[in-house]
Amino acid sequence: MSQPGLREVEHEIGVDAPAAAVYRLIADVANWPRIFPPTIYVDHLERGESEERIRIWATANGEAKNWTSRRTLDPEGLRITFRQEVSAPPVAAMGGTWIIEPLGESASRVRLLHDYRAVDDDPAHLEWIDQAVDRNSRSELAALKTNVEKAHAEQELTFSFEDTVRIHGSAKDVYDFVNDAHLWSERLPHVASVRLREDTPGLQELEMDTRAKDGSTHTTKSYRVTFPHRRIAYKQTTLPALMTLHTGYWTFTEDAEGVLASSQHTVTLNAANIARVLGERATVTDAREYVHTALSTNSTATLHHAKRYAEERAPGQA
Repeated sequence: MSQPGLREVEHEIGVDAPAAAVYRLIADVANWPRIFPPTIYVDHLERGESEERIRIWATANGEAKNWTSRRTLDPEGLRITFRQEVSAPPVAAMGGTWIIEPLGESASRVRLLHDYRAVDDDPAHLEWIDQAVDRNSRSELAALKTNVEKAHAEQELTFSFEDTVRIHGSAKDVYDFVNDAHLWSERLPHVASVRLREDTPGLQELEMDTRAKDGSTHTTKSYRVTFPHRRIAYKQTTLPALMTLHTGYWTFTEDAEGVLASSQHTVTLNAANIARVLGERATVTDAREYVHTALSTNSTATLHHAKRYAEERAPGQA
């Protein structure tokens, strides 16, 4: 019997893919920012054979939140149970189960169960959670269905790459340059204007207008999760026309010679817009090269400006 104040809900969707393949996709949280629209970043805190603790950053009703969950993986039963250890208000407690049921050899039903309570069992808070869980569950299940079913078709549309610059300085100074994105319009020629919010320490909302080679500007919005002075992970939520996905991270690794600073990108191309943006004869290869060049040019420029900033502050350079 349900406890007073505890809400239990269920969402489900049919997927044209084998149950085992669907399970593997859900079990691998490293891919969640690519699969689920609300998810910004997932970090493993502990990892065992069937138990793991993860920290998740995601948007809910347009607000960015983060929480820690413990998961139990059951590959034979095709079940994954989860329980938030530290919930973000107005959520007081949250847990649930993914259940994948085979429907023949090549189809499955995915059921997503949630149970939750609101802080102080407040009715207004509970209504907010109801809406967020419903919206996110529908979004996650629809995205899961789309990504599993299109996995083969989109193989050539999704790609990753990384640019690295050697810097003779400290990781802290390089990190500070990338972290302080509110100063980028003054420091980076390709950034026309920038708006940065960090209401929660370590979780940033970044919107900026970037100049293209032809002088035109386009607006992008990203959420960034920061780990001083090691890593900044991000996910774009407002994207240029040629992309349906753009996630990535900056990493800063100190060694005996200084710092290796890298910018990694993972992109899925928007095939429907290739002809409109690049012309009727443009191919997926053309679009891939265009996007790769544009992103790499900007991130490498940022790394080189960070290099100059850090090296000017290195001992002996004063």
